[in-house]
Amino acid sequence: MSMGTAERHRAPEGDDASEVSVPVVSETPDREAVEAGRVPRTREPQAAYRPLWREEPARRRRLPDPVRTAAVRAVIVVAVTLILAMVAFLCTLAESWLAFPMVLGSVAGTVVATWGVLDVWVTRQVWNQRHGVVSVPSSTARAVRRERRRARRQARRAERGQERIGRRGGTGQLSHP
Repeated sequence: MSMGTAERHRAPEGDDASEVSVPVVSETPDREAVEAGRVPRTREPQAAYRPLWREEPARRRRLPDPVRTAAVRAVIVVAVTLILAMVAFLCTLAESWLAFPMVLGSVAGTVVATWGVLDVWVTRQVWNQRHGVVSVPSSTARAVRRERRRARRQARRAERGQERIGRRGGTGQLSHP
């Protein structure tokens, strides 16, 4: 009977131990070891290399630094506000004198938490507007960037054309007589 990483066997009779744990060693290497060329050359059982976790590509891009900072700040403020509200509720149930100050603290925390969440939204909007990251294909920012690239390409082409004319050693003539 197999139990994951250890297999239990009955001990020989006359022994005090009723069960002995023996580690199970895989005879066949895992698929990643075979692909990476880490297959053992001998046929003796060895523990197969298995990473603790597998790297996966990110599903979404990482938030910009200012937006991530604002989001972390908002989450902390919301968490503290929820704790204050819970303490206020429990103090009210216990009829403690701390109930009133805690209620005032949770009201103030709610205002600050609302500001924090709005700060995340505004910071994200500002960052998107400044850096032109809009997912709409017909966005103005993309059109502006496209025009700038086109103008730079034309300027480089014109500059290269002038260099070619100068290298010929002529007096600015485009054709030879």
